[in-house]
Amino acid sequence: MNSFKDKLPPMGTLGPLIALVLACVFFASQSDRFLSTQNFSLILAQVMVVGVIAIGQTLIILTAGIDLSCGMVMALGGIVMTKFAVDYGLSTPVAMACGLAVTTLFGYLNGVLVTRIKLPPFIVTLGTLNIAFAITQLYSGSQTVTDIPAGMNWLGSTFTLGGATVSYGVVMMLGLYVFTWFALRETAAGRHVYAVGNSPEATRLTGIPTEKVLLGVYVLAGLCYGLAAMLGVARTGAGDPNAGQTENLDAITAVVLGGTSLFGGRGVILGTLVGALIVGVFRNGLTLMGVSSVYQILVTGILVILAVATDQLSRKGAR
Repeated sequence: MNSFKDKLPPMGTLGPLIALVLACVFFASQSDRFLSTQNFSLILAQVMVVGVIAIGQTLIILTAGIDLSCGMVMALGGIVMTKFAVDYGLSTPVAMACGLAVTTLFGYLNGVLVTRIKLPPFIVTLGTLNIAFAITQLYSGSQTVTDIPAGMNWLGSTFTLGGATVSYGVVMMLGLYVFTWFALRETAAGRHVYAVGNSPEATRLTGIPTEKVLLGVYVLAGLCYGLAAMLGVARTGAGDPNAGQTENLDAITAVVLGGTSLFGGRGVILGTLVGALIVGVFRNGLTLMGVSSVYQILVTGILVILAVATDQLSRKGAR
């Protein structure tokens, strides 16, 4: 019996998946349209931007940090990409690379302030959230950037798979999750991320350069926000200066619902994908039921509190 239990995934991993299945069963009983392949394609398309942001957020939360700036940094990256292409006539790859460079630079700035000056991640990223928002509004003139090159829309284009319409952006999101899962599970650098989250001082005493690990995590998170900006531009066909205003909370919600501990050192990246899908399923299902968006936000808030409470209780039980 014990050997069988040892083979089962930990509840922190299994719980979110069970919650996702139960949510699907409930909404399927409420709407005939919920189980259609086209509806599932829509859910995936709706969560792909937040899903990629949540990869970077997961890396940071695994180190017991948090990033409140992720949504606005993503929006700034989208504006840089589109304006560089439209206003300056740069090629699509070069414009996208410039946007990725800007978001990665913000990640580096966050990391330097956290590691070198020892500021709390909450305060640092609250500050850079406002900085990114101001730069985005000033640089764009608070105007949406339209008439972008066709190449920037490519990730939003679709292909048919099993009767469902799937965008290339969704494929990119899933690929990024598989890659990050492998890196965290199978590489020394990935194990160092967990070690820093569990105990920074003990990790430092073992000879692991904790500051370099933390700085690398914030830089990679910034890169993820740039990739999410690419997806956002491809999905909307424009650079929107007002994007990203709720994505930071949505990403944190996905991470928490996916079973990653806010106290660091514990979590599975694929759980974050499940958490993002839980949020997407609830919003989609409630919309099909005709429930007001205000109640959708209410339900999301309740889910977050339940997830954090479960994490807290499991930590106390493990002591």
